[in-house]
Amino acid sequence: MDPNEVKSKLSNLAFGNVMAAAARNYQKEIIAQEKAQISSSVNEVDLDELMDDPELEKLHADRIAALKKEAEKRESWKKKGHGEYREITEGDFLSEVTGSAKAICHFYHREFYRCKIMDKHLKDLSPKHIDTKFIKLDAENAPFFVAKLQVKTLPCIILFRQGVAFDRLVGFQDLGGKDDFTTKKLEAMLIKKGIIDDKKNQNDEEAEYDESARRTVRTSVAADSDSD
Repeated sequence: MDPNEVKSKLSNLAFGNVMAAAARNYQKEIIAQEKAQISSSVNEVDLDELMDDPELEKLHADRIAALKKEAEKRESWKKKGHGEYREITEGDFLSEVTGSAKAICHFYHREFYRCKIMDKHLKDLSPKHIDTKFIKLDAENAPFFVAKLQVKTLPCIILFRQGVAFDRLVGFQDLGGKDDFTTKKLEAMLIKKGIIDDKKNQNDEEAEYDESARRTVRTSVAADSDSD
């Protein structure tokens, strides 16, 4: 083969390799630019710098303190028998209703069908409203307090605040007078009477805290973006 022809082919081959390499480099550069644009649009934030924000740190510290306080209260309530629906004896009655800020006592009869319906609803509500004590007392075995509190119709729910009876639910008359009322309806009635708290409002407060934290983060991100 002619040496000049061989030289020409080698030259063309080398040129082709160079062009292929250049094309690959160009493709890599385009991909890198696209990634840079995406990162820029997302406004990546250094979390360490973000945590230096005094307002965000205060929100975080306040939230931690509130959670700790809430955990301590829940533990104290559980020690007093909150969080479950329990049966007590007449001898325990005074210490139970005076030992908690808020208490609900169901005076019941074992053979009454409507008392069993009320039991079911109170059992469902007790773990949800742990700040209120839920107890029941067999009316047949508590003649002294049945007479003292003038319990005449069963089921009878007596509400206590700081050990003092302040209101009651007699039978199902406040719940539509029918057996098929819902737990939610009983819950709404007890909220209205002030013996349990509206959990919806508590959730709204938590949501407000979360939104405040998000606003702070967004403000910090915007400030960092402007300074850059």
